[in-house]
Amino acid sequence: MERWFLQEGYWLESDKKMRIISGSLKGKTFNFLKNKKTRPLKDSVKENIFNILTHSNLIKTKIEDSSILDLYSGIGSFGIECISRGAQKVTFVEQDENTSNVLKENLNKLSIINKTKIYNNKIESFLIKKFKNKFDIFFLDPPFADLKFINNLIVIKKNKIFQKNHIVIIHRENKTQDNFKNLLDVISIKLYGRSKIIFGMFN
Repeated sequence: MERWFLQEGYWLESDKKMRIISGSLKGKTFNFLKNKKTRPLKDSVKENIFNILTHSNLIKTKIEDSSILDLYSGIGSFGIECISRGAQKVTFVEQDENTSNVLKENLNKLSIINKTKIYNNKIESFLIKKFKNKFDIFFLDPPFADLKFINNLIVIKKNKIFQKNHIVIIHRENKTQDNFKNLLDVISIKLYGRSKIIFGMFN
């Protein structure tokens, strides 16, 4: 039986934890939130994303030693998995303060906070800053009803903060009809239950 406890208006699960699938942290667990704002990435979907990243001939980007921008990061399940698999640095951007605090707790618990940066801010505010380095992997997991993420992609493309061999991964609801024309070259679209995962590159 699952048990939940209330912390500052958010439900934290006390029995089941999110589990790291592979890499140096394989099997370790971390907390996640249950609320209307946070939608944890299911393990089955996450595993399929990393299988494609690792084995697809269409994707030249390697996780090892990569720099990753995890937008709408939530409690950090994607970025944490990347670090476990050898990513050099993950930048998390999460607007909600409570969620950002849980993310920080998770990174400290796993002793990987030195490989990360956390920005508790709106993505729009984060993207106007000047970047010294470019990113290899972009992961966006916006709320299914949110269309502002398209503007975020436009800013990223305009500012050219991506490496040549980059990849953009977007988690959407399978019925959404997003228009990426003149923005992304879509490499692959995969459906997993309610989830749609889009892989692409800036054109």
